[in-house]
Amino acid sequence: IYVILYVRIIDRVLVITRRFDNMKIMIIDGNSILNRAFYGVRMLTNREGFCTNAIYGFLSTMFKLQEEEMPHRTIVCFDVKEKTFRHKKFESYKANRKSMPDELVMQIPVMKEILLNLGIACCEKAGYEADDLIGTISKKVEENNDECLIVTGDKDTLQLLGNKTYVSLVTTKMGQSKTIKYDKATFEEEYGFEPFKLVDLKALMGDKSDNIAGITGIGSKIGQEIIKSFGTIENIYNNIYDLDIKEGLREKLLKGKQSAEDSYWLAKIDRDVPIDIDVKNLPDEFIDQDELYKIFKKLEFKSFITRLGLENTQMHMAFDESDFDLINLESFENIKNTISKLENSGENIFIVLNTEQTAICFGNNKTYFIALQIKLTEDEWFETLRRIFSGKLNIVMHDAKTHFVKLTNMGITPKKIIFDTCLGAYLLNPAEGDYDIQRVALSYCQIELSENPMFDLENAFGGLISSKEVERDFIYWVYALKCIYDEMIPKLNEQNEIKKLYYELELPLMFVLVDMQCTGCKVNSELLYEFGIKLDKNIDLLTQKIYNHAGMEFNISSPKQLGEVLFEKLMLPVKKKNKRGYSTNAEVLEEIAQYHPIIGDVLEYRQLTKLKSTYVDGLLKVISKKDGRIHSHFQQTATATGRLSSVDPNLQNIPVRTELGRELRKMFVAQDKNYVLIDADYSQIELRVLSHIAKDEAMLEAFRNGQDIHTATASKVYGVPVEQVTSQMRSSCKAVNFGIVYGISDFALSEDLGITKKQAGEFIKNYLETYPGLEKYMNDIKESAKRDGYVETLFGRRRYLPELLSQNYTVRSFGERIAMNTPIQGTAADIIKIAMLRVWERLKSEGLKTKLILQVHDELILEAPLNEQEKVKNILKEEMENAIKLDVPLVADAHCGYDWYTAKG
Repeated sequence: IYVILYVRIIDRVLVITRRFDNMKIMIIDGNSILNRAFYGVRMLTNREGFCTNAIYGFLSTMFKLQEEEMPHRTIVCFDVKEKTFRHKKFESYKANRKSMPDELVMQIPVMKEILLNLGIACCEKAGYEADDLIGTISKKVEENNDECLIVTGDKDTLQLLGNKTYVSLVTTKMGQSKTIKYDKATFEEEYGFEPFKLVDLKALMGDKSDNIAGITGIGSKIGQEIIKSFGTIENIYNNIYDLDIKEGLREKLLKGKQSAEDSYWLAKIDRDVPIDIDVKNLPDEFIDQDELYKIFKKLEFKSFITRLGLENTQMHMAFDESDFDLINLESFENIKNTISKLENSGENIFIVLNTEQTAICFGNNKTYFIALQIKLTEDEWFETLRRIFSGKLNIVMHDAKTHFVKLTNMGITPKKIIFDTCLGAYLLNPAEGDYDIQRVALSYCQIELSENPMFDLENAFGGLISSKEVERDFIYWVYALKCIYDEMIPKLNEQNEIKKLYYELELPLMFVLVDMQCTGCKVNSELLYEFGIKLDKNIDLLTQKIYNHAGMEFNISSPKQLGEVLFEKLMLPVKKKNKRGYSTNAEVLEEIAQYHPIIGDVLEYRQLTKLKSTYVDGLLKVISKKDGRIHSHFQQTATATGRLSSVDPNLQNIPVRTELGRELRKMFVAQDKNYVLIDADYSQIELRVLSHIAKDEAMLEAFRNGQDIHTATASKVYGVPVEQVTSQMRSSCKAVNFGIVYGISDFALSEDLGITKKQAGEFIKNYLETYPGLEKYMNDIKESAKRDGYVETLFGRRRYLPELLSQNYTVRSFGERIAMNTPIQGTAADIIKIAMLRVWERLKSEGLKTKLILQVHDELILEAPLNEQEKVKNILKEEMENAIKLDVPLVADAHCGYDWYTAKG
């Protein structure tokens, strides 16, 4: 199955039979490839914070080349952190090199351990560089008449090219790595001379990266011409007065003779290093699967585990099956009796459930039970699930919300759960992004889970369980769930704020989201369909207008065809090109809109076609035929800041900036004329949170006095009375108010406001002088984030920031922006969640029929009977405004209407 393993098996046969064919040896420049991987691959860490990007990039490159080149053996050469013979003679050699970052240093020992367990030889020697080891080994390989492939990111190694020695030069650009394979002919075509003369070129032009001086005034272009014309340094100086060159160049060569000779000595790779490697008898590459599996699990390299076929190495079993009892619940009577016993035991019950295929496996510490609908009637299966989720069992599940939605839709209302390991994994590390039970089990317990056994039910069971393998999978999944729980509880207990957030907010909020998803939002499908027809008519009119402007018909949605029309036929100014041709993104089109009316029509065409396809056609497809409502899936674990997200469809992304976009909100209606929608949103909640956290007195005062913050800001920044603030002034300050904690730059602000970069810089400077507490907050939070490795919201929600460790400026700057923004946006997200939970609980406790149906970031929408309207408005406003006590008041205004558009106010 795996090419690498196949090649190694065949190779062992060849070695045993004394090599019927010549060998192919691949030599990797370890430090060079690790260094390129470190800077070329985005910063990666495992959940313990250990950096892994260099190892990941190195292995990706190595495995790819092994598959393509199929070498019989691989050798990796490393530098040693000691002075080499070059440093001892010239202290200035490589003196300008930056020290290796700690995030890379930590990865090298682990990289070597991986290579050891892959059976790959490593070579290093004090006093010499990896290049010297590579040169020596490649010379031995050629002398043995074998083929040698050198893998490096260093062009110096091209001097080693020979009749059977090749170099794969690894380059990284824009985060993408590729390899260019050189042989002698390729090199000579590019440089115009033999590979070994690359040292002579280096002697002339020097190398700034290695601090090799060369000759002053001679660069790459002149140096190559000299070598092509006169050969080696030795030949040049032996015939210096006979060379047909300008006198000025001759003077440079004579003046720089000593430097050239020293540079030659430094640049020449030593190919006679005393090393013990016997290339004639390299050992077999035996993979230690057990050790490699453990390392890859710890590093969370699931793709490499799969690639090397290590999944089954230690997958089953992590426990002795004889320690557990497995009971097949063959009758409804068995099931009822078992559940009754468990209800009285008070033990935690770990459940793996598949509602669709009607199977459930659950267990406590020592016993595992399997119940299947195959032996039950539909009513009996329903009653089984009702009893299990009645609230009398201490249930632990993974991703309970998904199951609870299905149960609710079946008519079963789950009453209680004591722990959800999916939510636990999310709160402990909200930036992971993937909380599938298989990944969580691997991350927390080093348990590799196979496919969910529930998916094999139809083939595996015939009345009772007949497949021992599937039976074991059932046990293993429940056992893994228990292990995850056991690992998570101490971690939560170590972080009191996170623990409180988990039990008091996230876990109970899951029930709110289940209720919202099952209730859904009523949509007027007829009105939506008519809106789509209206859009189609407008799109047709725009299409014809665009064709008339262009003087031809073409595919307006094709960037290629649109670019040809705009920039070749209509000869509009070209602002940007990419690999596919002319750029026609919105930014480019807006920049040239003044030159031709076709641009405005194209932008409007795009807006209308997106409205039609994404929102009208998209929403019509997901309206439930059963109740005429859209049941969006509210995700609790999708964002690193703690914000909720909405998918299938995304109702948080309904357009609000254009009148046509806002028209869509008219399609979301109350269930009938006896009901009303109530909408309330927070007023500038993120800025209020910012003023509280930053403790800026000027901003705090504006909010306490009930001033419009953007007007108040403009008054201070521009130095005019509030009544003299223009809409343009307010708009400018609004852009900075909302952009400041996202690290808005002078360039970005200049683009937003249509002013020069210098003017934008002055504006930001004046703004920060107006609100000095904000600048202090931004500096302090960046420093604390670098020190601690994470930032927190007011409620203790953490976001870890490995990006701050990156040596890449762009990545590090991104991390700093996250550090500034997360405490603000995350706290705002926590506040709206608290408000949701409190509103939901009030509605239930007061016996109201009103339902919470939608959340859009800082906005809540409820559906209420007319006779509950005023009471619910008061509840909504009260709970939202009192969700937390800040140094400034929280303000939430509630409005009512039959549709969302009207209720929005």
